[in-house]
Amino acid sequence: MNNIKIGVVGLGYVGLPLAVEFGKKYPTIGFDINQQRITELQAGVDRTLETSHEELVEASHLTYTTAADDLTQCNIYIVTVPTPINEHKQPDLTPLEKASALLGKVIKHNDIVIYESTVYPGATEEICVPILERISGLTFNTNFFVGYSPERINPGDKEHRVTNILKITSGSTADTADTVDALYKSIIIAGTHKASSIKVAEAAKVIENTQRDVNIALINELALLFNKLDIDTEEVLIAAGTKWNFLPFRPGLVGGHCISVDPYYLTHKAQAVGYNPEIILAGRRLNDNMGNYIVSQVIKLMLKKRLHINESKILIMGLTFKENCPDIRNTRVIDIIKELNSYGANVDIYDPWVDPKETQHEYGITPIEKPQPGNYDAILLAVKHDQFVQMGEQQIKALGKENHVLYDIKYILPADKVDGRL
Repeated sequence: MNNIKIGVVGLGYVGLPLAVEFGKKYPTIGFDINQQRITELQAGVDRTLETSHEELVEASHLTYTTAADDLTQCNIYIVTVPTPINEHKQPDLTPLEKASALLGKVIKHNDIVIYESTVYPGATEEICVPILERISGLTFNTNFFVGYSPERINPGDKEHRVTNILKITSGSTADTADTVDALYKSIIIAGTHKASSIKVAEAAKVIENTQRDVNIALINELALLFNKLDIDTEEVLIAAGTKWNFLPFRPGLVGGHCISVDPYYLTHKAQAVGYNPEIILAGRRLNDNMGNYIVSQVIKLMLKKRLHINESKILIMGLTFKENCPDIRNTRVIDIIKELNSYGANVDIYDPWVDPKETQHEYGITPIEKPQPGNYDAILLAVKHDQFVQMGEQQIKALGKENHVLYDIKYILPADKVDGRL
């Protein structure tokens, strides 16, 4: 691996940890269009909390830029931009197309472009490669080459990091596949798995989260059923979990940038080739409706306590898509907020992990700094942050009025200490 200079395009939750690891061994340029992000990283600050100040300092060969021309120094490019869905739940490949167009202006003979963004099988070669060819004037697999190595970052997870998660690799030619594999193997302690083709690697990535989504959908459906049967879902899952091969999924909101998004990439491609993916779409519909279901349960509990819904004060504890992480991308807590607002409730959001400016920009929501005791008609425990677990029953209940509803989505408190839970 001589004379390598790496350019990482996109310095979010995926790109930055990767750039840091490569920057410990190779000359690496981290590129992002967000000047504030670059300024913070140059000062040793990562607002995503995926990397520490010490790790940023340790990456002594890593520099940051917003200038695309700086990337011309590189010969290997790694694309780690988001691949979201649009309002119609169709893949939005705009960031990927823009990144490809940017690289089309800087790639040279024998350069390699590696994509890490989650896509449907075929997207790299059908969407990205033609853009690279058109703008660069170079010929694919003759003048430049492409690899695909899907990201497996789990935001907020301090145990499973870039270096200790096994990495899938692939390349557009046999030699490229070997080069891409050797590159990642040089930083990935857990090792690599070289797929036979880019399409296989793309498909492997997109089904990882699709499988989780379908499994969670099953548990969510069971929660709906057990609620009608007046059976505590968590007790059932604990009992069933005594069998060695029972999968430990739990019901809840399914948000974030992966599990709730990736299945739509796969279903989009399936429908494009004339196949209707029934189970995957059914799971998506069920999971997407959980926010509305939770609100319906809270409303019923409030009515039983003769609490007026209109003008009521409701506290939602937690806004991020998962615990102990500042990531608010595609959080499904927003579904609960919108539904409660439609009933005329006054909703306060409390989440010590989020950046208020980011939540205002993304959702038009400004979280409160701290909830006041005795103030709420209903309290919803939406995210299992350590801070909320440490508060315990008494501190949480103290936030409510004398007559209030406490609903626990995340099993933070015992069943007999709350009015309702999934």
